Amino acid sequence: MFTHAICRKPGLNFSHGLTTVQGAKPDYAVMMTQHDAYVGALRKLGLQVDVLEPLAEFPDAYFVEDAAIMTAELAIVTRPGAKARRGEAAAMEPVIAKHRPIARIEAPGKLDGGDVLFVGRHALIGVSERSNPEGAEQLGEILEDHGYTWTAVPVAEGLHFKSSVNWVGGKNLLVTEDFAGMDELEGYRQIVVDPAETYSANVLWINGTLLVPAGYPKTRKKLEALGLPMIDLDTSEARKMDGGLTCMSLRF
Repeated sequence: MFTHAICRKPGLNFSHGLTTVQGAKPDYAVMMTQHDAYVGALRKLGLQVDVLEPLAEFPDAYFVEDAAIMTAELAIVTRPGAKARRGEAAAMEPVIAKHRPIARIEAPGKLDGGDVLFVGRHALIGVSERSNPEGAEQLGEILEDHGYTWTAVPVAEGLHFKSSVNWVGGKNLLVTEDFAGMDELEGYRQIVVDPAETYSANVLWINGTLLVPAGYPKTRKKLEALGLPMIDLDTSEARKMDGGLTCMSLRF
């Protein structure tokens, strides 16, 4: 059960962050309304949410999940794959040190928290453009020392592993077509999203409730079969910055 979450407000310059998305720039006022709704949903589910102030020098810093990984036993400070974001991890360390003992990913390892998915005490660690094999190995060894198991998963599509694969309770994973049937995901029941709704794979399971991005009816219908309560949240502005529901909080 999660009892706490850490979020960070988007800064006025959040639209200057890294993104692969072409088209209209995100709107700050709309982003703040959506971020407030996101924090409100976490609080509605009973989590104590600490909301940090923006980091003006790091426009992506509201994607707090990439800077750290929280477990029941410890917090791991990451080493983000994008050099421009590494200061975010350093800024997050004193915050999470209040809650857990600290471990760190060291060079030459690179690791973004968006590539790490926990299913109970098993970690699926994406090896992607942002997280390299050395980073995955370091995290795996840290987790093994605390009784976890782990599997490295190659990420050929999507910015992060959790852009495409997320836990939705039990032995169920919501996945995009690119990850369906992968050997590394054997043993899980895979719910495959429609190719037209690839973004909708980024859902967030919190204490038996699913937070889902609004506007993806085919995926929502598939998830309804699980019988879980769901909260729809508009993430249109985060999507313009390659972000989604999992990115904007650290849960523990």
